[in-house]
Amino acid sequence: MRFAEALAQRPLVLDGGLSNQLEAAGHDLSDALWSARLLADEPAAVEAAHRAYYEAGAEVAVTASYQATYEGFARHGIDAGRTRELLSLSVELARRAGAGPGREVWVAASAGPYGAMLADGSEYRGRYGLSVDALERFHRPRLETLAAAGPDVLALETVPDTDEARALLRAVRGLGVPAWLSYSVAGDRTRAGQPLREAFALAADADEVVAVGVNCCSPQDAGPAVALAARITGKPVVVYPNSGETWDAMTRSWRGPTRFSAGQAQAWRAAGARLIGGCCRVGPTTIAEVARELGAGRPGA
Repeated sequence: MRFAEALAQRPLVLDGGLSNQLEAAGHDLSDALWSARLLADEPAAVEAAHRAYYEAGAEVAVTASYQATYEGFARHGIDAGRTRELLSLSVELARRAGAGPGREVWVAASAGPYGAMLADGSEYRGRYGLSVDALERFHRPRLETLAAAGPDVLALETVPDTDEARALLRAVRGLGVPAWLSYSVAGDRTRAGQPLREAFALAADADEVVAVGVNCCSPQDAGPAVALAARITGKPVVVYPNSGETWDAMTRSWRGPTRFSAGQAQAWRAAGARLIGGCCRVGPTTIAEVARELGAGRPGA
């Protein structure tokens, strides 16, 4: 079944944070390439992380290509040809992890923001000083490669501002693969401070975009954003917030309590969410609880 058709039938369960699952398995992600490094060094680890989420009940796997870019790999001595192979491999690993009898699953090819390639925290600020045209030129080659690898959907995720959203919406035109657009937010604004009402409106008339929403944000900010995205765009909403803990850059550790509850999934669903999962620090155990809340895989669920 095509991804958009499945989305029209019922809510789908997304996976959780790939990085925390890899770290839980003992892998060091302190490198600037983050989880993308393992595409080259330990692809079996990436496949195993995807499989853990599928086994927990996730129906959609987001690939390990969030921080995988031509420019980023080039800084580490990886040429364009090998980068194409690794981007394609990210889709293959997610597909292979979900192969076999049982439920139907889908693969979302991740395209993180420009700031993710910089690895300096600017992905949570946006406003890089680049034009929309320049950002489109940055994103298009990677998106072309990911689309050619045959994912079910492109995940344009953790987008911090409207300039980058405009660039991404241009960059996915004509690729022949549907996309979702997901902002990282603080309250009712993008990370760059623009009103979410304006940010969501950019995708309302984009035929390529099958879902709009938020990720990598506080669970408390997710609920109002879901309702707003549904109202502004009339499209299915995607939501996958963080655990609610706060990242301390000085100590390179997470602090504070977990605020993500699987019980929130029903409220998000009622507000218009059709793709529901977790981002940083949300692991397979929590995704299994979300799947139970949503009755994942059951006809009519």
